[in-house]
Amino acid sequence: MQGLTYLKLLCEQIPELEIVRAFNDPNTFLKDFPGIECDLCILDIEMPGLNGIKVASLLKGKPIIFITAYKEYALDAFELDAVDYLQKPVQLERLQLAVNKAVNRIESIYSSPKYIQLNTDKGRTLVYFDQLVYIKTSETDSRDKVARMLDNSSLRLKNISFDKLLRILPPGQFCQVNKKEILALKSVHSFSHSEITTRITGENEKFLVLTLSEMYRKNFIQNIK
Repeated sequence: MQGLTYLKLLCEQIPELEIVRAFNDPNTFLKDFPGIECDLCILDIEMPGLNGIKVASLLKGKPIIFITAYKEYALDAFELDAVDYLQKPVQLERLQLAVNKAVNRIESIYSSPKYIQLNTDKGRTLVYFDQLVYIKTSETDSRDKVARMLDNSSLRLKNISFDKLLRILPPGQFCQVNKKEILALKSVHSFSHSEITTRITGENEKFLVLTLSEMYRKNFIQNIK
């Protein structure tokens, strides 16, 4: 409870923040969350019952700042695309930097288009960026591309080039990784010099592994950072 009180005191000193609600129990928070209007959640990772990593995974992409006394959760936070990861004891200046990052991300979300209209095998279709995870060249007609969606459904994009797709997809969110494939960076699980293991389920329920070509490696690494 003392930690929550201290964090609220820090938040009250940051002009960009308005405290909507504060919780000391993750289950109560998750129960009330659907009725709360907020742009950002600040979560402690060590909480009773559910840890902050698990809670964040249930918040449907809400921007998160994590706070913890331990370093070992940093990779989990990165994989959830957290805005920032602060170690205790939290200092006001460090929290302000994290909030600045959150403001930039939230402004980008609100100012950027959420979808594009493309010709597909199902007619003119709205393709939402947050649902798009992967695009590959069609095996039957290289002029077409096959888009994989978050729910594992697919769309055939008719007669469109990778160059055009990369011009209309949100910069910094998608990257071409070889001559035949574009990947949403949120779908990256891990990568090596020549391969990317994704979070996308492929054949035999295994994660899809893509080739990272030399031509696209530098751009991919710059974007993933």
